[in-house]
Amino acid sequence: MGVTHEETFRLAYAPGVTPAKWVGVWAERLPGVPLTLVAAPSAEVVELLRGGGADAGFVRLPVDRDGLSVIPLYVETTVVVVPKDHAVTAADEVSVADLAGEEVFHPLDDALEWAVRPGVPAFERPATTGDAVQSVAAGAGVLLVPQSLARLHHRRDLTYRPVTDAPQSQVGLAWLTDATTDLVEDFIGIVRGRTANSSRGRTSASPAEQPDKEPVKAPGGKAGAKQGEKQGGKPAQRQARKPAQGSSGRSATPTARGKAGGGKTGQGKTGGGKTGGGKAGRGKPGRRPR
Repeated sequence: MGVTHEETFRLAYAPGVTPAKWVGVWAERLPGVPLTLVAAPSAEVVELLRGGGADAGFVRLPVDRDGLSVIPLYVETTVVVVPKDHAVTAADEVSVADLAGEEVFHPLDDALEWAVRPGVPAFERPATTGDAVQSVAAGAGVLLVPQSLARLHHRRDLTYRPVTDAPQSQVGLAWLTDATTDLVEDFIGIVRGRTANSSRGRTSASPAEQPDKEPVKAPGGKAGAKQGEKQGGKPAQRQARKPAQGSSGRSATPTARGKAGGGKTGQGKTGGGKTGGGKAGRGKPGRRPR
């Protein structure tokens, strides 16, 4: 079905996910369909999809996939957020064992799945990752998060280091399977990196916009000549043999008429020989007039 002016596409996304590059491609390919971004906590993106508040959404996996279609996209590096003067900053990267004596915050919206939580549990569980970052800045402990969240909550007095053996967060695109509309298919194609002319997309060029397979022949060729003959005209080659017209409208007088002495003059043969650019004196003499 075609796209109407009333259609819009609502895209939900979890904190830390940056959909800007896909939104930019959408604006280029479907400029007549507005795309609305809907920011939501990680745990609420799926609920937003099920409630009809968004057409598709970027989620942090794993999620409950009942009734959902999900495309895993990428995996993020896990980092530990610490004050800039923390001992951890002496290394380029650390392991979970290096944090054994640290108080580690575990916010209620933690994006990481832990089998065994690292370090020593902090004195409280902050409600959000943002609240946990504030506690780290106060020197109360450290925090492990996906790198995108560390960047999202960046502070000048904090830094982070990669944790090589920590669990990682995977980001995926999700939508309701029963609500796979044309616009959802368009966005899936963008996320998958399909070109605008992909056979699976709806934005490919129409047949009228495709270039001709064979170039049209210009008039004057064989095709043009044959067509002219069918219409009663003469081809260009025959017309070129007509004598040129003078300014008075009369035909220009040729230099010699007919045959003289049995040979052609001007263009033809004289006395059996060729004149002008040809050879003279080698042919047989013409008959003498009686």
